[in-house]
Amino acid sequence: MISSETLFLEAKALLCELIACPSLSKEEDGTALIIHDFLVKKGIQTHRLGNNIWAKNQYFDSIKPTVLLNSHHDTVKANDSWTENPFIATEKAGKIIGLGSNDAGASLVCLIAAFCHFYAERDLPFNLILAATAEEEISGKGGIESLIHSDDFPAIAWAIVGEPTDCQVAIAEKGLMVIDATCTGKAGHAARNEGINAINIAVADIQKINAHSFARISDVLGPVKTTVTVIQAGKQHNVVPDTCTYTIDCRVNELYSLAEVLAELQGIVEAKLVPRSMRLQSSRIDPEHPVVLAAKKLGLGTFGSPTLSDQALLPCPSIKMGPGHSGRSHTADEFIYVDELKQGIDLYIQLLTF
Repeated sequence: MISSETLFLEAKALLCELIACPSLSKEEDGTALIIHDFLVKKGIQTHRLGNNIWAKNQYFDSIKPTVLLNSHHDTVKANDSWTENPFIATEKAGKIIGLGSNDAGASLVCLIAAFCHFYAERDLPFNLILAATAEEEISGKGGIESLIHSDDFPAIAWAIVGEPTDCQVAIAEKGLMVIDATCTGKAGHAARNEGINAINIAVADIQKINAHSFARISDVLGPVKTTVTVIQAGKQHNVVPDTCTYTIDCRVNELYSLAEVLAELQGIVEAKLVPRSMRLQSSRIDPEHPVVLAAKKLGLGTFGSPTLSDQALLPCPSIKMGPGHSGRSHTADEFIYVDELKQGIDLYIQLLTF
């Protein structure tokens, strides 16, 4: 059995190495190799699909249910407000500062530590699969989705998705649908009373969207939320525009399918609505699921998450939990507290010992 101190020191060193290697979505080759080499050096048979790295526990038994431990190693681009070098793990005041430290490097290395803790245990009541995946920040098809649909990847009973949640447990997560809306009018000269202004059609649509309420309200995730975030029209000042487009960001609770939300919105607006994707569905785990009960026994709080993760692409029950605070993600001088790493490893191990 690996000591808790060794698990922590290895996780911390791995996190620092990952921070030092740029890993924008679709450009995660370097961090994939770092994770692969880390596992191989520990004698763990490791698999790679694209930039996704995965491994089974040593005594994997196809008769047992399989639990997935998943987090991602891609990051967003560092913004211009950083005062530290985003690609150097800077340790100060009890923090490790660096791009991806909070989202989701800390969760990833803590899950890897928990996997290593259980890797050679013969009497686990379930199998474990570790998956360090790519393209999460863009919900890309080359990430977890490609892995779970590959022929070699076993069926999953349930999953822990590592994301910064202050080590509280998200038992539900809103789905996401981005809709492009096109309003069609008729061009005319702005100096004369002619044409049909597509902007006016869009304004009326947006007022209807803002006033609309979806009837089914989740006790965990609350209501469906729709927000118009982009609008575009016109090319020159003296021409009445015949086209106006706008974009709707839809955060959907578990009581609606994306198709239902799309149909309801189409019924109240004049624009033609076209969703960019219907892949990112909402999720919710049974509150009586053993992992949820184990979390409650540990005194962990549960909540519904408005933000998206790879949970949306998993075809099985899952929770989202990890060290770090969501509000630090994608910010300048992103950081994780060193003590949060220790807490994350400990809680992941305890959750899997129910």
